Amino acid sequence: MARRRKGRDISGWLVVDKPAGPSSTQVVNKVRWALGAKKAGHAGTLDPEATGVLAIALGEATKTIPFVTDALKAYRFTVTLGAETNTDDAEGEVVKRSDLRPSDEEIKEALHGFVGEIMQVPPQFSAVKIDGERAYKRARDGEEMEIAARPLWVEELTLVDREDPDHVTLEMVCGKGGYVRAIARDLGRALGCLGHVRELRRTWSGPFDAAEGVSFETLDAEARTEALDARLMPLEIALADLPEARCDSASASSLRNGNPAPVIARDVEFGDTCWASFEGQAVAVGQYRGGALHPSRVFAGA
Repeated sequence: MARRRKGRDISGWLVVDKPAGPSSTQVVNKVRWALGAKKAGHAGTLDPEATGVLAIALGEATKTIPFVTDALKAYRFTVTLGAETNTDDAEGEVVKRSDLRPSDEEIKEALHGFVGEIMQVPPQFSAVKIDGERAYKRARDGEEMEIAARPLWVEELTLVDREDPDHVTLEMVCGKGGYVRAIARDLGRALGCLGHVRELRRTWSGPFDAAEGVSFETLDAEARTEALDARLMPLEIALADLPEARCDSASASSLRNGNPAPVIARDVEFGDTCWASFEGQAVAVGQYRGGALHPSRVFAGA
C-alpha cells in the first residue's frame, strides 16, 4: 500500500524571492514545511546561485504549473568578459581567457543576433538528459558531451549597465527552456572576448514579480501561521493568459467529473483552450467546442 503523504490540503501560489545557495527543490521543500502543505511544486528551475522569483504552487494550483512555465520570464544578469568557464558561470573553472574587450556599441550590435527565435545549446552543466542521464552528472565526471541545440524565443535582450570594462549587465525577456548561462557563453564567443555569468536574478515570471516575493527570513518567521497563509495567491492567477468562460453549478459538477459541459464564453473560438469558472473559482481547463468546454484538467471544489 502506498504511503499517504502528510500535510494540509492547501491550494494557491506563493512567490519566493530565492536567495543564492539553495536549489529549487530545497525551496519547494521549505515552503511545503512552512505551510504544512501536502503537495507543492515549482514553476521553472533556478540555478542554486541564482536569485529572484521562484513561484511555488500548492495543492490544486500544481495543476496550473504548465501555464506559468510556458509564460515569458525576465532576467537581469551580469556577464564577466574575458573568461569562459566549464559551467558558464562563476562557480566553474576557467577554461579559456581573452584580453579583448569590446565597446558598448559592439556589444549592443551583437545582442541583435540573440533576439527572436534562436537556437541554443544548453550548458554542459545542465539538467538536460543525455541517454537518460542528467548532463551535469556526466560533466562532473569530466565527460564532454554533444548536446543538441534547441529553439528559444527571446523577446528582448538589452545592455543596461557597464560597471567597468570587464563586466556588463543585461536584461532579457524570454520563453521557457532558456539558459542565461548559455547566452553569456555564446555572446562572449560572438564578440571574441569570451564570457560567463557572474550574477543572475529572475525579476518576474509570467504573472509573478520579485516585488511580491517572500524571503527565507519571512518563511521562517511566519511558518505555520495564518500570516503566511494570507500571502497565498489564488490558483486562478496562473490562468490569466487564458480566456475565461463561466458556467452554472450543473456544468461545474459535470466538468469536475471530467465530462464536457455548456459554458458561456466571449471572444473564444472553436478549438481554443480556455478555463471555466463558477462563482469566481476555477473549475476546469480544456478545449472550447460548440458551446461546451471539454476538460483536460479539473480542479476540486472548495
